[in-house]
Amino acid sequence: SNNNTDPPIKPHIRLVPNVGLSSRSFVFDVIDKELEPGILYRIGRFSDRNTIDQRLSFKSKVVSRNHAEIWSENGKIFIRDIGSSSGTFVNRLRLSPPSHESQPQEIKDGDTIQLGVDYQGGVEPIYRAVRIRIEINRAEQHSSPFTRTAFEQLRNQLIASHGGEKVGEDVQECCICLYAIAPFQALFVAPCSHVFHFKCLRPIVFQNYPGFSCPLCRNYFDLEASV
Repeated sequence: SNNNTDPPIKPHIRLVPNVGLSSRSFVFDVIDKELEPGILYRIGRFSDRNTIDQRLSFKSKVVSRNHAEIWSENGKIFIRDIGSSSGTFVNRLRLSPPSHESQPQEIKDGDTIQLGVDYQGGVEPIYRAVRIRIEINRAEQHSSPFTRTAFEQLRNQLIASHGGEKVGEDVQECCICLYAIAPFQALFVAPCSHVFHFKCLRPIVFQNYPGFSCPLCRNYFDLEASV
């Protein structure tokens, strides 16, 4: 086909925190973006003065003000370090020495990107490296037979554990936000079998952890108790 008439390819990317159990993680809001061909997207430390659409910012002090650039070319995605002091890493490999620009590095779906390194052990979130997993052109999650089956099994088990009582209605909504409990949601199943959105219950879970008092039935549980 004639390249002059083909519409430009605009890869869709999601930058998500690459969280792990072994290290303190820097948690940031997911960045969801369509990359316009020919546009260099600057990656750097957040600043009130730099809020343009072509900038991807992170509130970590180990990220340089102008740290790296990411762009698309013929449907492929590239990143390069533009002279950061603490480095840009792709799949744990540093792209260039401190304060030196790197060669372009192609990145693919599922690759990990790290901006900077932890400072003073990364005890404070603002001094942690930004660890990212990139998702490229992933289709939106749609309901699948597996997720629906898993959800229905959970629901039926909870109803059965209460002898078929009206807990079936309780499972339909979270008593904290009053919105529906459904597939693709992060759920917390309490030892008493009451179910909540984890996002809604999180402050209560960690308030007196490992002690937990169910907001519905007020029963108390030790969440660290042996299973």
